[in-house]
Amino acid sequence: MHLSLIFCPIDFSVATASLVAYAAALAAGAKAELRLLHVLKPQPVLATDTPDVALAAHLAHYRAAAEQAGARVTTSVLRGEAAPEIVAAARRHAADLIVIGAHGQTALTRFLMGSTAEAVVRTAPCATLLVNAQNPGEYRKSA
Repeated sequence: MHLSLIFCPIDFSVATASLVAYAAALAAGAKAELRLLHVLKPQPVLATDTPDVALAAHLAHYRAAAEQAGARVTTSVLRGEAAPEIVAAARRHAADLIVIGAHGQTALTRFLMGSTAEAVVRTAPCATLLVNAQNPGEYRKSA
């Protein structure tokens, strides 16, 4: 499989650094572009809204870390429900792979709140790599 575009949705949780490091190493090894993607919850946007400085700083931090690992990196911020936005963006940009973190939710939590990673894996237009957020060396693949 030739990889030219790898999507890595990030949520700025404590597991994001290890997820980005994992995806960056994969992208660098494959000489693929790594797109770090963050989805903001839907909210009304006021005409006077200015870019969120904290969001930009977080994205810049993870972008720099991925570039330091040798990856070519772009970033993207979308607004909406996370799973459908990630899947739609992967389809729109013809992503070859989505590398997404799993937070190890219990079955009850997943039932009550849903799982973004699970929804992405089920509906993605490309292969997905589900990385264990607690231990990124362990992973499950899905195609």
